[in-house]
Amino acid sequence: MKRLMLIAVFPCLYSVLLSCTSKPKESIAQDQRLDSLFRAYYEFKKAINPLEATKAGYNEYNGQLANYISAPYLNNLRESYGQFLQAISSIDTTQISAENLLSMKVMQWDCSIKLEGLNNPLVTVASPLYDLPNFELMPLIQMQSLHLYVPQLASGSSVHPFKTTQDYENWLKRLEVYLSFLDTAQQNMEEGMSRGIVLPKSLIVKVIPQVEAFAKGPVEEHLFFQPIKKLPEAISTADKKRLQDSYAAFIGNRLIPAHQKLSRFLKERYLPAGRATSGLGSLPDGPKTYDYLLRLSTTTRMNYEEIHQLGLNEVERIKTEMLGVKEQLGFKGSLKEFIVWVRNHPKYRQYQKPEAVLDNFEAIRRKVEANLSRVFSAQPKAGFEVRRTEAFREASASAEYVPGSKDATRAGIFYVPIPDVRRYNGFADESLFLHEAIPGHHYQLSLQQENTGIPEFLHPESMSVFVEGWALYAESLGKELGLYEDPIQYFGMLNMEMHRAIRLVVDTGLHGKGWTREEAIKFSMENEADSEEEIISSIERYMATPGQAVSYKIGQLKIRELRGKAERQMGEKFSLPEFHRQLLNSGSLPLFLLEQKIEGWILKQR
Repeated sequence: MKRLMLIAVFPCLYSVLLSCTSKPKESIAQDQRLDSLFRAYYEFKKAINPLEATKAGYNEYNGQLANYISAPYLNNLRESYGQFLQAISSIDTTQISAENLLSMKVMQWDCSIKLEGLNNPLVTVASPLYDLPNFELMPLIQMQSLHLYVPQLASGSSVHPFKTTQDYENWLKRLEVYLSFLDTAQQNMEEGMSRGIVLPKSLIVKVIPQVEAFAKGPVEEHLFFQPIKKLPEAISTADKKRLQDSYAAFIGNRLIPAHQKLSRFLKERYLPAGRATSGLGSLPDGPKTYDYLLRLSTTTRMNYEEIHQLGLNEVERIKTEMLGVKEQLGFKGSLKEFIVWVRNHPKYRQYQKPEAVLDNFEAIRRKVEANLSRVFSAQPKAGFEVRRTEAFREASASAEYVPGSKDATRAGIFYVPIPDVRRYNGFADESLFLHEAIPGHHYQLSLQQENTGIPEFLHPESMSVFVEGWALYAESLGKELGLYEDPIQYFGMLNMEMHRAIRLVVDTGLHGKGWTREEAIKFSMENEADSEEEIISSIERYMATPGQAVSYKIGQLKIRELRGKAERQMGEKFSLPEFHRQLLNSGSLPLFLLEQKIEGWILKQR
């Protein structure tokens, strides 16, 4: 029965698995069998994450959505990951190329770590939205959750296309699954209440207004109705009328009532049941789960005590550099006073209109692009643009990057939240651009998905320790790219790095050492220049996604370590553009595989 259910969901998988687990004919090369397995794995990845498939430009998935917290979905994942691991075990690794062996090891690690999470007592599964940890019984969080991502798509200006009649009909199909997701979410939260597995109250109060925003009319002003206001001319008059009626009925009769129902549940039942504790350690099996999440996020065996101490060490190191900038500028007060001075400096809070913030990022872009050839030998085909974050999610959103399509027909987008332009401080805008845009996420993710030399399952965003580690490392390239001439902007880079070092301390503090939300906020306020509102939002993010925030610094430190090793051992033979090419030409790698690859490259060059 289990295998039949698997075949129904992923029909291409069964025959490939049979070919990999049965004895091959002599004429079938191991590399060919492995290539078939890679293709099957990517088909599986697209089937379990249709939104990622749409993002990559596979339009055949545009009418599908994953209810990734439902029992059938989770059961299929368990079955499939197990069968892929069985197929991998049959490959003769002595008969395959080095490139295929590396890709196979990535796939093996991915299947193993995901299967372990699915079998965890708290049932943690990487959300198909951002590859973040997601809890079956705590499915709605105040950021990066389906109840926020679907409205972003519904606006008509994101990755779901609204160009043809079929596009509009596909969106209604997706919304059917979305409503099922909302029902499943409430059912799961009710079970969580009965088992003492609930969100902290401080997070629930942030989710409630997000749900309420879509629980009211009028229908014609509802965000989900916006695509109807932009119907393309190519759609016939009859189809326009039909679609308008269908959207109005769906939103008025089903979507709004579904959000009203969920909103009542959250306010009347879930919020009173919310917990006062902040970290995962207070939940049943919480410590064991946090240990797993650290391995998922860092791809290492570091425990929370080691990561916590590393964070404290990094905070002190960066603090010393910050003091150097303070002294360079002749500021006479303490570092804490200097941080407050930077937070409120009028030079960096001069914006009167949101458009001026975006214009400044475009000016940074021009500077960076003029110097890229110094550090990169390859450039992505995908275009790039800067946009303001949508109003409905701006208050709690961080700056983020959304990749373009694989064929480069849709540009990558750097989203900048500007909830109150008068309070916007641009002292770290140069490092933010390097991280989210060029050469950070835009370069790494675009080059990755445009790379025809690696299996397609390695094209999507994948492991945050690599993706975010690269982006944080990219911030350190500012001087080589013509930036950080202003000492305050360099201080902004240090503050961004301090922010990531603090994450090592507060994430492990919250979930490993039992810190309260307030203790984590206090530690951050004392050591970085972000506003109190930004720090509160960050701490609540770490509460909602345990372990993920430590990946940035762990990945960056490993890349720095490998660059230093290459520079020392290769001497004059070291090429920075070639080092970056080696980092980025195999997809997102677990750190232990990245280290093996770079050390092999160093040895070969020597």
